[in-house]
Amino acid sequence: MIQKIIFAGFGGQGVLFAGKTLAYAGMDEELQISWLPSYGPEMRGGTANCSVILSDEPIGSPVITSPDILIAMNKPSLEKFENAVAPGGLIVLDSFLIDKKVERDDVDVIYIPAKQLAEENGNATLGNMIMLGASLKHKDMISLEAVCRSVEEHTPQSRAALAELNKKMITIGYQY
Repeated sequence: MIQKIIFAGFGGQGVLFAGKTLAYAGMDEELQISWLPSYGPEMRGGTANCSVILSDEPIGSPVITSPDILIAMNKPSLEKFENAVAPGGLIVLDSFLIDKKVERDDVDVIYIPAKQLAEENGNATLGNMIMLGASLKHKDMISLEAVCRSVEEHTPQSRAALAELNKKMITIGYQY
């Protein structure tokens, strides 16, 4: 099993955090993992993405040229990575922020109003976790339970309320 995932959006949308959350869950499940962040010098407001690889075998390179899954938080990210997704892959996009439809017919697409769902459920900044949850349901990579357990284990006790909110958002995305 190997899954190559790219999380992409603007700095500040939580793409690096969502990727790190998935990488921690993979590590906790004793998978081989790679997490490679990429962001411009602006960091906040500039483009940002990260590559996550989950595998049951050693990973040769952290660089992803043809992801199995693309999680696009904004239109520029969708435009940049859409054609790179492997045939049979999955594109998850925030339909609240992206007014464009995916032009390919050889990939599965989830249009999820992640920012809107996050706003309706208590925190407009956690659309990234909703999109992570949606991807878990539609691609066999790691279980919802493993990701939620990892969020709990890797969040300091002083931030327990944030861990609960993150788990809630992941679950909302999974159930969407």
